[in-house]
Amino acid sequence: MGFLDRLAALFGLKKKEAHVLCIGLDNSGKTTIINRLKPEKLQVMDIVPTIGFSVEKFAMSNLKFTVFDMSGQGRYRNLWEHYYKDAQAIIFVIDSSDKLRLVVAKDELNLLLGHDSIKVRRLPILFYANKMDCKEALSAVKVATLMGLEQIKNKPWHICASNALTGEGLQEGVDWLSDQFS
Repeated sequence: MGFLDRLAALFGLKKKEAHVLCIGLDNSGKTTIINRLKPEKLQVMDIVPTIGFSVEKFAMSNLKFTVFDMSGQGRYRNLWEHYYKDAQAIIFVIDSSDKLRLVVAKDELNLLLGHDSIKVRRLPILFYANKMDCKEALSAVKVATLMGLEQIKNKPWHICASNALTGEGLQEGVDWLSDQFS
């Protein structure tokens, strides 16, 4: 660590690092959200479905993020648990316009919350009720109710209505997540 790094750390100016796991069912908008959170010059124009996982690093607010974007396809969801122990926060993306698959998303959330590496930790969970631009989208409050989020008592959590295409609601979530690390 150089002199300036030590000086910045001494005065609390050094950015904290956070390892964040971004999960949710396929086609919920995880990769698009992560892309929108990156600085504009690092954003890509064409988003393709994630196969397996990808890792993105960027700084925002007072945090340096290392985000593990996990594929939400059924055959890849068993990979999620391999990243639980190193995660310091979770972003769980929900397609608020896909009412039929909310049950599957809730089941995956319950598996996550019951996992040995997660259930004993006070890990912050940010939920994005994504795709609010769709006419059939449920409100964030309705998504929270259907997902049973009020049952989560041992972890701080927050839900934001979002539209990954426009970036609406994303900053609110990042601000909440940043506050959890303060």
